[in-house]
Amino acid sequence: MKEAEMTIPHLFMCPISLELIKDPVTLCTGQTYDRSSIEKWLAAGNLTCPVTMQKLQDPSMVPNHTLRHLIDQWLRMGTQFDPVLCTVDCLASLKKNLESDEATMEYKCQTLQKIQALTEESQSGNSCLFQLGFLPLLLELLFGKAESKLSQECVKFAEQELSWVLRLLSLGEYEYLDMLKEESKLESFQVLFDQGTGQIKRSLCQIIEAISSSMETRELCAKLGENRKLLKGLILLVHQAYNASDAGIKAISALCCLESNRQNLVQEGVMNTLLTYIYDAERHERNSAPAALSTIELLLELENAKAALISNPNGIKALIKMVFRFSEHEGSESAVRSLIIICTDSLQAREEAIGAGVLTKLLLLLQSQCSGRTKTKARMLLRLLRSKWDEEPKHL
Repeated sequence: MKEAEMTIPHLFMCPISLELIKDPVTLCTGQTYDRSSIEKWLAAGNLTCPVTMQKLQDPSMVPNHTLRHLIDQWLRMGTQFDPVLCTVDCLASLKKNLESDEATMEYKCQTLQKIQALTEESQSGNSCLFQLGFLPLLLELLFGKAESKLSQECVKFAEQELSWVLRLLSLGEYEYLDMLKEESKLESFQVLFDQGTGQIKRSLCQIIEAISSSMETRELCAKLGENRKLLKGLILLVHQAYNASDAGIKAISALCCLESNRQNLVQEGVMNTLLTYIYDAERHERNSAPAALSTIELLLELENAKAALISNPNGIKALIKMVFRFSEHEGSESAVRSLIIICTDSLQAREEAIGAGVLTKLLLLLQSQCSGRTKTKARMLLRLLRSKWDEEPKHL
């Protein structure tokens, strides 16, 4: 196939001429160029690598036979060429660039972009990167060095790294996350969470979900639950950051898989945050209100969670709002079950629920298209409220 008829893969393009590399050579920085282009660059008196702008300690050029072979394959095979299956060596070379202590953050960002260009069109891309050991490397780059303050370049690189980490974690190998058991690495996690962008916070919340979902990382999940600063950060994320609050809800819900974590979250005030989130759900059209409600139902196994709900001025009202909504029934069953839990032993909760219109909501729910199980729970709550009402002395 003629070269002019094909789109040149990013890896095969000279960064200087932006044309197909004819004679690939690699500098000491790990960057590859077409020989004629880099020779012209050096002949003009430049003593740096054009891409990384690093000063060349050694200006010698090493022929890149692997890349030459791949380019020849591409020219022969055309559209049948698989850039991932045929470029394992190139990916390994890019991995070395990420491992280099001399490479700048900007250069490492460019390296991740090259990896993206190599793998985005192949279904085997993630698997290939995983087999080459990219996941532990990226985790080490993210959390290996504890810094008290992140530079703008670090933040930009962390966003890209986390995107790749989540892609590779989708393969299910969560045990690599156990590196966060080390105090210094957990400290780095915390710094990223505190100082990172909304995108970084959302990605870290997804990592917390992954940790909480696996039995292999259950000990790490407990360690995260003992980190009061992290728990406060998650709660604050739900309370303040609307663009990341859904991710915060999911992370909190995931951590609740352990009773010890539930105790710590309640002590840090998670009930008020979740109830406020639900109470304001319709106003902001928030999508995670059902998840927040399911978490509340789980937390109500704890006596201090029940006390927090009753003492919240909008606590019972928030639950009642979720009993029946014209647009959807998701969350209705959790709302009803939560009300059954809280109303069984609390006169104050029963009186507040009746005063807030729960009976009307339940009757509407029974006439709706919700599930039979939800209707059964609604009838149980109605009977509970009626029986308790009949038992209580009436003040004339």
